[in-house]
Amino acid sequence: VVDEHAELLWRLRALYGLKNILGKRIVAVGGAGGWGADGREAPERARQTWKLDIVPVSYPELGERIKKARQDKGLVSYCHNEADKYLSQENVVLETSKDFVYKAFVLCEVFRDLLDEAQTDAITINYCMSTIMPISETTACLPLSLLNDDGYMAFCESDFVVIPSGILLRYISGKPVFLCNPSLPHDGVLTVSHCTGPRRMNGRELEPARVLTHYESDFGAAPKVEMRKGQEITVLNPDFAGRRWLGFEGEILDAPFYDICRTQIDVAIKGDDGQLAKEIRGFHWMVAYGNYLREVGYAVRKAGLDWLRLT
Repeated sequence: VVDEHAELLWRLRALYGLKNILGKRIVAVGGAGGWGADGREAPERARQTWKLDIVPVSYPELGERIKKARQDKGLVSYCHNEADKYLSQENVVLETSKDFVYKAFVLCEVFRDLLDEAQTDAITINYCMSTIMPISETTACLPLSLLNDDGYMAFCESDFVVIPSGILLRYISGKPVFLCNPSLPHDGVLTVSHCTGPRRMNGRELEPARVLTHYESDFGAAPKVEMRKGQEITVLNPDFAGRRWLGFEGEILDAPFYDICRTQIDVAIKGDDGQLAKEIRGFHWMVAYGNYLREVGYAVRKAGLDWLRLT
């Protein structure tokens, strides 16, 4: 009976994820994009495979919205108070200008308005290492982290090669997901990183964080989330061509502070690291706390894509 119940639960999680990703609406600030040689086709493939409803918002429009928000003294005061509350948490350390954080909270409210108007809970930011910075006078890193922790789906990069995997994994796991850059595996270990990441990775508690600048620009506010050592994780790597997803299970060994993107984890690979090195076919990856490989594989195959499980 227990085995039958467990079988039913994972299948229901998989079908729930599949049902909810199909036709999902997502706001794309700066438009939709995609990394890799086939990246330009990624948004259209996401529309075809997953029926995603991508709502573009131009940067001139975003700039006007930010300008209007800054003229609202009540909103600015509210954002400053919320930022001060965030920074006063005992497990948060500020290591950048507080002004960057204040402006990040204003930017977050602008994003919330866009989401409300589009009647969705998903957003992504294109050109997040360039165009948005002079317009917002901060970075999108912290706002995306805040939105993820509040139950939204908020992704940097506007990379529609990988964003569908984040949406699917978010629905299957019921937890925020971490879009990240990988490194090459070595001795059974690899490091993944990005300058934004959710703190509420288990869906409940907020992990500790240092608020620093964005790594490449040394500008703005970006969280270094201290993800939990010993935590089992699911790692997904969709390929650039949109034909195959790779997945494996890992364990967080450490949250180091290398000269790479701010939120970073060393991951013990549960599987053949040599095979993983040969099979990587996409750049950005998705990470979630817990093991959901069975559910993801079931949904991916139902969608007509290939699935390679390494664990």
